[in-house]
Amino acid sequence: MKKKFMFLLAIVLLVLTACGKDQAQEPITLKDQSGNEVAFPQDKPSVFFFITTYT
Repeated sequence: MKKKFMFLLAIVLLVLTACGKDQAQEPITLKDQSGNEVAFPQDKPSVFFFITTYT
């Protein structure tokens, strides 16, 4: 049963991935800890780390 569920989940994810767009239409911007906006480039892949603290 678990094997069938994982196979079905993989098929659904594959179909959803195929329906997506190659690039985002608008640039992705986030705010850093100082409140400055940081934009990610759209022309090449980028990796960012999201670390949060609760104080």
